[in-house]
Amino acid sequence: MADAPHTSHAYLVGGGIASLAAAAFLVRDGDFPGENIHVLEELPVAGGSMDGSGEPAGYVTRGGRMLEEEAYTCLWNLLESIPTLTDETVSVREEIQAFNAKWPTDAKARLIGKDTTILDASDYGLDTRDRLELTRLLVLPEAVIGARRIEDFFSPHFFDTNFWTMWRTTFAFQNWHSAIELKRYLLRFMQEFPRMHTLAGVRRTRLNQYDSIIRPVRAWLENHGVRFEYGVRVTDVDFATDEQGARRVRRLHLERDGQPDAYELTDTDYAFLTIGSMTADAASGSDATPPDLIRDKRDGGWRLWETIAAKAEDFGRPTAFNGNVDEAKWESFTLTMRSPLLLHRIEELSGNLPGTGALMTFKDSHWLMSIVVPHAPHFEGQPEDVYTLWGYGLFVDKEGDFVDKPMARATGREILTELLGHLGLSDIEEQVAATTTVIPVMMPYITSQFAPRTVHDRPLVIPQGATNFAFLGQFAELPEDVVFTVEYSVRGAMHAVHGLLGLDHEIPGIYHALADPTTALEVLRATLA
Repeated sequence: MADAPHTSHAYLVGGGIASLAAAAFLVRDGDFPGENIHVLEELPVAGGSMDGSGEPAGYVTRGGRMLEEEAYTCLWNLLESIPTLTDETVSVREEIQAFNAKWPTDAKARLIGKDTTILDASDYGLDTRDRLELTRLLVLPEAVIGARRIEDFFSPHFFDTNFWTMWRTTFAFQNWHSAIELKRYLLRFMQEFPRMHTLAGVRRTRLNQYDSIIRPVRAWLENHGVRFEYGVRVTDVDFATDEQGARRVRRLHLERDGQPDAYELTDTDYAFLTIGSMTADAASGSDATPPDLIRDKRDGGWRLWETIAAKAEDFGRPTAFNGNVDEAKWESFTLTMRSPLLLHRIEELSGNLPGTGALMTFKDSHWLMSIVVPHAPHFEGQPEDVYTLWGYGLFVDKEGDFVDKPMARATGREILTELLGHLGLSDIEEQVAATTTVIPVMMPYITSQFAPRTVHDRPLVIPQGATNFAFLGQFAELPEDVVFTVEYSVRGAMHAVHGLLGLDHEIPGIYHALADPTTALEVLRATLA
């Protein structure tokens, strides 16, 4: 193995954080020559779901990710090795630590009720039955839980509590999502129970995560010679199995700029395959138009997984995740404000400066709308007199409180009307609208990884007998860990690289909050509040 990387090539399908992390671990931990690493990306830009851009009409981020100190051990391990773009002596990890020390999160308006009343979010509202139902879910094995939904385990009272409103909007859970995934989240983020009403455990990047994480990682990889091949869609993979049951990837079938192509893999080459995509077929709207809802799987990520899943029983079952768009979709929106008027009014209501309040949720809103006001600048090159706000709605098919149509059919301007109504600021709508652009984004598969599933619906990162290939991303199975996190993609990449190359580097363990008696006691006190 010591000599193999110097002649081997590695082909990474997809340019998201999972592939970028895998490429970094190949170079850093596996001494793999960068020029032998090929990142094959369908789009003209790397980053996958971790995007952030300044569109001609305004800024856009499809999602907002809240990082976490204790749980994100593999992400921090990666970012300790990556220098920032502005100072090569400072790592991305150090920049994040410094930013959060200067702008700590302490939400003073986590939940907002009717008539812009700030609710006491520290009152979680759990009763004895709720606690018993939570305990029952936590002790049941995943094989017993199976494909049952969250709503199968709790009484109606639980879903009306402040606890559930905060938990579901922090992590984007629906009542019909997988009970297995909720159990994993409860265990993985138990340390957040005592501080969930302030989100004090949240860690944020200085800029949006494309500018603060993706661009530095990509630059580091390019400096090491890693080859990024854009406009490349991988359409199929040829596998071979020998008499001993060892399985290998022999060929990657491609479309390069629309033309058929292929990569032949030798006995010493590797393939890392990203399967599925939570932001596949995302579509943007505008101030005047709602975003389209695309249902016909135009993105290559799902089609590739469907193609290769048919070749082996243990390659997963993508239809368990992409088979119900209406249970997976939600919609986000980004405001670009060329006046501080709205920003100042939100500061007055919330008591938080931009970047310190994290998520504000309008608990009684029909769309279950939540917003975040980031610290400015949030984008590289953002002018000093321009500000941004990000938000999303979980109930996109319900009629609004101030707009007589579902969020899914609302224009950006109509979403602004709904937001200002919940903020009690309808009287300044014309002033705000004159200097504000709203770009909504519909994402048909954004919570598809939370779909009810069995323990066999996701393939292992390294399937049994695989000698030169691994699966990456949110739809490969990592026992105990939680999907819909950057940590999950990075941890999977680390397991893939270390496992296939036979490295003896230690992989950071999964943090277990209940193993710490002090944390366990704080959790108990919080649930009794």
